[in-house]
Amino acid sequence: MHVGCLRLSLLAALCLMTMASNLAGQTVPEPIRYTVRFAAPQTNYVEIEATYPTGGRPAIELMMAVWTPGSYLVREYSRHVEDLTAKAPTGSALPVEKTRKNRWRVTTQGASSVVVQYRVYAHEMSVRTNWVDAGFALLNGAPTFITLAETSVARPHDVTLSLPDGWKTTQTSLPAAPEGTPHHYVAPDFDTLVDSPIVAGNPAVYEFEVAGKKHALVNDSEDGVWDGPRSARDVEQVVRATERFWGTLPYEKYVFLNLLTEAGGGLEHKNSTTLMFSRWGTRTRERYRDWLGLVSHEFFHTWNIKRLRPRELGPFDYENEVHTTGLWVGEGFTSYYGDLLVRRAGLTTDDEYLGSLGNTIKGLQTTPGRAVQPVSGASYDAWIKHYRPDENTANTTISYYTKGAVVGFLLDARIRQATNGRQSLDDAMRLAYERFAGPRGYTQAELRQTFTEVAGVDLESWLQDAIDTTKELDYSAALEWYGLRFKPTDPNRRSKAWLGTETAVKEGRLVATGVVRDSPAFDGGLNADDEILAIDDFRVPPERGQLDRRLASYQPGSNVSMLVARRDQLMHLDITLGEEPAADRWTLEVDSDATDAQRANLRAWLNGSEPGASTGGRAG
Repeated sequence: MHVGCLRLSLLAALCLMTMASNLAGQTVPEPIRYTVRFAAPQTNYVEIEATYPTGGRPAIELMMAVWTPGSYLVREYSRHVEDLTAKAPTGSALPVEKTRKNRWRVTTQGASSVVVQYRVYAHEMSVRTNWVDAGFALLNGAPTFITLAETSVARPHDVTLSLPDGWKTTQTSLPAAPEGTPHHYVAPDFDTLVDSPIVAGNPAVYEFEVAGKKHALVNDSEDGVWDGPRSARDVEQVVRATERFWGTLPYEKYVFLNLLTEAGGGLEHKNSTTLMFSRWGTRTRERYRDWLGLVSHEFFHTWNIKRLRPRELGPFDYENEVHTTGLWVGEGFTSYYGDLLVRRAGLTTDDEYLGSLGNTIKGLQTTPGRAVQPVSGASYDAWIKHYRPDENTANTTISYYTKGAVVGFLLDARIRQATNGRQSLDDAMRLAYERFAGPRGYTQAELRQTFTEVAGVDLESWLQDAIDTTKELDYSAALEWYGLRFKPTDPNRRSKAWLGTETAVKEGRLVATGVVRDSPAFDGGLNADDEILAIDDFRVPPERGQLDRRLASYQPGSNVSMLVARRDQLMHLDITLGEEPAADRWTLEVDSDATDAQRANLRAWLNGSEPGASTGGRAG
């Protein structure tokens, strides 16, 4: 060996020994310990007792998150905190000062730890908030647990729940405490605590294994209405289809928290998801498909956005808005694959999936805001637009869920076409996961370059147009590749007069709730919140459907005088009615003239295989 190389090797070995010694000397920070009690759950309150180590500091700063990752709106969770007090381990009271809307400073008076007690009002049924009643509890981390205001410290958070009489179980993806005490969990850090909702009560629990990993479907409030065994079987099929897609399950256990209520929605977490759906959802095929799509969407997030994420989305700043232009991938591509993987799991037919995709395309193409804001901008503005919709939202922006899903569909077809079916967006997502999953995250440039690399052709110009501009999307190449078409308009279809407004009956009044940009109503001066009283001096009854029935008596191009009330003032509006857009303009169907090659491309896409491969997939 060369002497210089020997010296370098010895130096490297010494450095490694020093690093190992330093790491061995590091100690895990002392945990924060929470005890969660439900003394009177029927009052919608949960009581928290938290013990914080002080490290000998004269004062400690406490913080409650103001938002939940995955739900991009500042929600001011601290407004539900009451009766916050602090004491030393000896029981003597300690001074508490509120320093911000979501922060408290406790003077320690030399105590090695501080015990803080507070109550949280929990009566908002949503996937991101808390709910407590006599029957069960849903606790999310952000609106429940006040932590030390030290964002750079990976401190364990220990949680013990004391359940009311009659409640038998807690379900969560939080790691169980090593000693195995029931309802006792230890999160390695605050991120994990926030990312691990807890359900307590008496839910039905269905367990299964896929690829050696444990899974649980937790159904609260089945009440003899929801078909639990069927839903568990089908969730397992979704998991299997998604595992085939990614090739890995990056967890030891995953929990589906399925709360059956009249609320709706889903929220992704690293090792679990919270779902809300009607308990009647298994009674009709259409609604049940919607639920399976929700399950698949949230489960796909386990990879896309929870582990494979834009660089901006982690580590999280829980006290301020965190903006990204990348939700067209994080949410949009997840929406695209959510329904597609339900199809690949064999739980829907080809026709059902194409119908769902057609509805997504229709949702994009009938939203005027697509011509106003690009989807990257809509992503960045999620905090002020998507999560704060008003009567003009559809005119000014586009959903990154909707357009992102459509871009995913078109990009998938473009990659397949460029590689003659050898590669797809599936491959690009797997390659991105291999490269960028983990703490680093990806930049938008890196992700777009990955798409180009897999396609073997430069996609930057196409991506720029689709993502960063408001240019109309071109569907022709994708439809050609799969042998699809938009259903032709019936030439015998009767033209219908169109006004261009949404209405609702409010307190006995027929009120315009929104006006479509560049529609006859928009051009004629109809405003949101106008009360519609009459057309051509004949009253329009304030009942659902009455306006449509009245308009059906007119032809497109008719001039009408509409009597409205605006801020208690009567006024006449002169409006020229337009032609109602065809309801089935964006319905997808297989072209009867599709070639064998096109049909093979279609089968490969819907079944997740290469063209010509035998899949045994279900026909539509």
